[in-house]
Amino acid sequence: MDTTSEKSPAEQMLTPAQFLKGVGPQRAKLLERLGLKTSRDLLFNFPRSYLNMSELRTIDQLRENEPASICGEVDEIELKNTGPGRSMLGVLVRQQSQFLRAVWFNQPFMRDRFATGERVLLSGKAKLNAFRWEMVHPRVEVLADDEDPPSGKILPVYSLTEGIAQGAMRRLMSAVVATHANFVEEIFDDSVLSEKQLLLIADALQQIHEPTTEELLAEARRRFIYQELLMMQLALRLRREKLTAERKATALPVTPKIDARIRRLFPFELTGDQGNAIRDISEDLGRDVPMNRLLQGDVGSGKTVVAEYAMLAAVANQHQAALMAPTEILARQHIETLNQDLQQGRVRIALLTGSLSTAERREALQGIADGEVDLVVGTHAIVQEDVIFKQLGLVIIDEQHRFGVRQRAALRQSGLDPHYLVMTATPIPRTISMTLFGDLDVSTLRQMPPGRQPVHTYLGEESQRGKWWEFFRKKLREGRQGFVIAPLVNALAKQDVESVESTYENLSNGELEAFRLGVVHGRQSSSEKDSVMRDFKEGIIQVLIATSVVEVGINVPNATVMTIEGGQRFGLAQLHQLRGRISRGSHPSYVCVYASTESEEATERLQAFAASTDGFELADRDMQMRGPGDLFSFKQQGLPPLRIADLVRDEDIVNEARSDAIRLIKQAPGLLSAEYETLRERVLLRYGSAMELGDVG
Repeated sequence: MDTTSEKSPAEQMLTPAQFLKGVGPQRAKLLERLGLKTSRDLLFNFPRSYLNMSELRTIDQLRENEPASICGEVDEIELKNTGPGRSMLGVLVRQQSQFLRAVWFNQPFMRDRFATGERVLLSGKAKLNAFRWEMVHPRVEVLADDEDPPSGKILPVYSLTEGIAQGAMRRLMSAVVATHANFVEEIFDDSVLSEKQLLLIADALQQIHEPTTEELLAEARRRFIYQELLMMQLALRLRREKLTAERKATALPVTPKIDARIRRLFPFELTGDQGNAIRDISEDLGRDVPMNRLLQGDVGSGKTVVAEYAMLAAVANQHQAALMAPTEILARQHIETLNQDLQQGRVRIALLTGSLSTAERREALQGIADGEVDLVVGTHAIVQEDVIFKQLGLVIIDEQHRFGVRQRAALRQSGLDPHYLVMTATPIPRTISMTLFGDLDVSTLRQMPPGRQPVHTYLGEESQRGKWWEFFRKKLREGRQGFVIAPLVNALAKQDVESVESTYENLSNGELEAFRLGVVHGRQSSSEKDSVMRDFKEGIIQVLIATSVVEVGINVPNATVMTIEGGQRFGLAQLHQLRGRISRGSHPSYVCVYASTESEEATERLQAFAASTDGFELADRDMQMRGPGDLFSFKQQGLPPLRIADLVRDEDIVNEARSDAIRLIKQAPGLLSAEYETLRERVLLRYGSAMELGDVG
């Protein structure tokens, strides 16, 4: 007996895929590979692109360089090798007595998409080549024998898995829209729909899966982009509201006297940006609500000085401060800086990392618990259960964007939270900052401290390698030090990439044989890396050959030259971070990057790197080129991926959604009023777990 009509709308949305029209048990298993288990999953499985079949033509209607689609039968298939690693696939498609040739270069895997005699739909721009029409790299779709060419329609194109063809996917998606779209609950009331000019959700689902016009498709996409970004922004505001309401911290006021005492320790003028950041942090510390601030700054902009000021402000208020670094190398470097800056003071500092001996750790833990230690610098060892602070007032997290509920709970002692400051040397584009880090207040350092020397960046040419190494050696003889960066520890078979090991071997027996070389990479133990880095810092090693393990935190002011091998394998932000290792002192610095690539995207990235030393400009450029997904993984942040919104393309809607979310939370704190009940449910369903909107400890 069919009980479909007896189900509530909420139950209808949870209908298992196998019970939907056109699916069944076998196809349901295939859909599960795509993460599609229920009717809701399918309804919100938006097409990745569209084909406008108003451009469906016969071959004799084709025009040069105009987008068009043609339907025909595969007549011949030919795959040729055209050189080492190069190929050309030609597929001759017949339409009655006329022919069109489809061509793919260096994509031999496309051969398996075709079989002689099958019907195909090709879409692309056609050109006449020797009196025959040709399409290069067209989009192709295989049609079933009984499937008519979809003339005049706008066709959705879905992500697929092996075993489900595009036509079959369209049919089952059409069926689920017809049977279940009207069960989706509307989350916006009539006033919001009118004010924002949004389609009803059922209409939007119909149009996004089966658009009748380009205009209605655009309206449907805008509805879902706005909805997705608004829900994310509401989740961020709810998280911020919850932390503010439930957490209490000790106010650590920065009086004029404390400010003057701290500034006397800095024998240099602070930049305007550093002054602004210090003012923001001082205001936060003066409140009994935990500070939750992100300090972002370009390489060399002086974040450590701001962090030091904040820690000393906590100590001046008789509270302890902890600085947590991602690696032991960076933790020890922070300790050295603090010891040097505070050698005239009475501030007591301890290191807490996993490599301490049992006796050293016991002594550090005792000092922290007794309050004999003012500043604790370490790695994740700081948040282990046996670390008990007497009176922790401030936690600074370096190069780590998220700090979860368990870590917060571990540091929440005596019923109070410490203040939190998160630092990053990776400049964050504004739309990313407003989404992934929208629950944090943000302070930005763009200005460089006076005395910083420029870094000259060059794209190396193989024919000029000898001249570059001659220049590199000249700087070493003048007393400077250098880096050589290689992308891999070991060269893999058939990979045209310099590895650390082969680079060391070649240079120590070639261009740099007269100098003292050292090697550091991620597969070494912490003690091995520390030993090499210590020797490099002390000048025992003149040239450090390394992987990208050195991109964060290594501070050797005497290092002024860098060679980067295999530059095409590094992202733009990563290249900028590597370059930051040689802009630490008072001498001009020089980087030369070598790359072997035919990729336009890689070439564009390397040219952008050579043209600018502004990390924020490069971050924006990187996001435009690669998209935000590669730069700041939502998965890495513990957040569900965006289904339809794009943080680059939809920047205006990001701003709109953020403003609306702030206004809504002010009007209805917690979204607890009856009119926002459905909206609140949807936000918690999607983001409740990821953003810790339940019990946060």
